Amino acid sequence: MAHYNFDEIIERRGSDCFKWDALPEMYGRGDLLPMWVADMDYRSPDFVMEAIRRRCEHDVLGYTMPSEGYWNAVTGWLKTHYSITATKEELHYIPGIVAGIAFVLLSLTEPKDKVLVTTPVYPPFLNLPRASKRTLVCSPLKIENGRFAIDFEDFEQKIAGCKLFIMSNPHNPAGTVWGTETLRRVADICERHGVLVVSDEIHADLTLPPHLHVSYSTVSEAAKHHSITFMAPSKTFNIAGLGSSTCYIGDQALRRRFFGWLDGMGVAGGNIFAFTGAEAAFAHGEEWRQQMLAYLNNNVQTLKRFLAEQMPAVKAVLPEASYLAWLDFSAYGIAHKELANRLINEARVALNDGTTFGGKDYEHCFRINLGCPQSLLLEGLDRIKAAVMR
Repeated sequence: MAHYNFDEIIERRGSDCFKWDALPEMYGRGDLLPMWVADMDYRSPDFVMEAIRRRCEHDVLGYTMPSEGYWNAVTGWLKTHYSITATKEELHYIPGIVAGIAFVLLSLTEPKDKVLVTTPVYPPFLNLPRASKRTLVCSPLKIENGRFAIDFEDFEQKIAGCKLFIMSNPHNPAGTVWGTETLRRVADICERHGVLVVSDEIHADLTLPPHLHVSYSTVSEAAKHHSITFMAPSKTFNIAGLGSSTCYIGDQALRRRFFGWLDGMGVAGGNIFAFTGAEAAFAHGEEWRQQMLAYLNNNVQTLKRFLAEQMPAVKAVLPEASYLAWLDFSAYGIAHKELANRLINEARVALNDGTTFGGKDYEHCFRINLGCPQSLLLEGLDRIKAAVMR
């Protein structure tokens, strides 16, 4: 059994890496420790890199198509991990989940249609409906026992008249795992109101023990027939640059509409390395994934201990899945602009500003990425403490 080293510091600057090389443009300076963009600073798995190298031994990089090996790897992963017994015909490659959500908005809704999201939420969930001239409806989440929870009274009130609900499952920005009971309640409400559900499950494979991910489409027959599920190996295996995602639709009529639109518009063709990388990840990645999850879990516990011992006034929502945590600094009474300035120019740490996840209600909150060597995590936390508590 191979042993993978997640403590290794890998220099990513100069590789056209958005997380590190976009700092000057996004934050005004390049000397920050980036704990923002949702990819990890771990080496991409050796079996993925080797599969790509082998493919490069053939000197023609022409038009490509997904192989049977690719489809077998995807369907096997879905069945083994999420009890989704999918045929190849029920799946479609897409170049990325953000693009996939945009495709759903353009193909299955009309301008001014109402689209519901639960905030705080991954910024594209807010930006895509606005950009496509749909009417965005926000249902704020509650915090119960230190984790996000759906406010079902508000949710059912807001969903009336909506055409689409875009759900983050597990929830981003804090990796909250929605359990079966919650998802069934969502499904019942959406079925009663005739609402289509897009379930973004990109962080499903990053569910941390003892939590278990439940795929939305599996909680009821209604959920299966009114939903579109997106998954990807990109976050799990740190291969987001390959642009390889999968769409699953269990309902035949809905599948014909959406897959037909994708094929007709020619927007969801794949590339050689997307297929090659995803097949290798799903076919050979379980041991690597388990070791990586153990390391991530340790990072989560490190953050939890640090906050309890060093910054107990911070209210945190810690991930049950993913490497993303949500930090609320409101107890320190620092205005949003000043807090952001301290984090950037004193702590020299790049975090995601909470306002981008839902507006002014989250101006004292920031999302932090824990997907890095523990030494960098501790360095970042020490910097944050010094700047916030001075």
